[in-house]
Amino acid sequence: MAEPLKKKKRIDPAVLRAREERKKKKIEKQIRRLEKNSRQLKPIDELEIPPAVFDTLKQRAREPTVISHEEMEERALLLKEWSLYKMKERMNDVQLLDKMIISQQKAMDELRLESEELYQEALAMDLNVMPFTIKGPVHTPPIVNYDSPDGDYTNITKDWFQPLFVKQ
Repeated sequence: MAEPLKKKKRIDPAVLRAREERKKKKIEKQIRRLEKNSRQLKPIDELEIPPAVFDTLKQRAREPTVISHEEMEERALLLKEWSLYKMKERMNDVQLLDKMIISQQKAMDELRLESEELYQEALAMDLNVMPFTIKGPVHTPPIVNYDSPDGDYTNITKDWFQPLFVKQ
């Protein structure tokens, strides 16, 4: 009870060749367009200045403040004093750490001379020294009168380039 197969229509080879040529030219045109646009950078919306702000740019401009020579020297001296203070603070911290490391190493050497087993035990990590526990809400409380979007998704991604191969 099967139907007979439909006969394939014979298409003129010139028409087929013309179709292939059109497809090839279209793809080449898209490639040229992509190569031309490859030199252009994609615009970043956050870096663009809105036209309303751009129009009021002259109104927004501020006059540069004039700082007296005495004020500049006072600032320079203050900066030097601050740098010296921070350098001394850092050096004291480094020296304190060095003393602590040296005394710790000396104690470990003495412990090794006393007992290799105690030394190995001292080198082992103790995870109970700083226990880590977290307590807090398990579930977030619901927002009152919130209308959930039922899983709809709107793709707002901008498409900067045409696709290379377009299906028709």
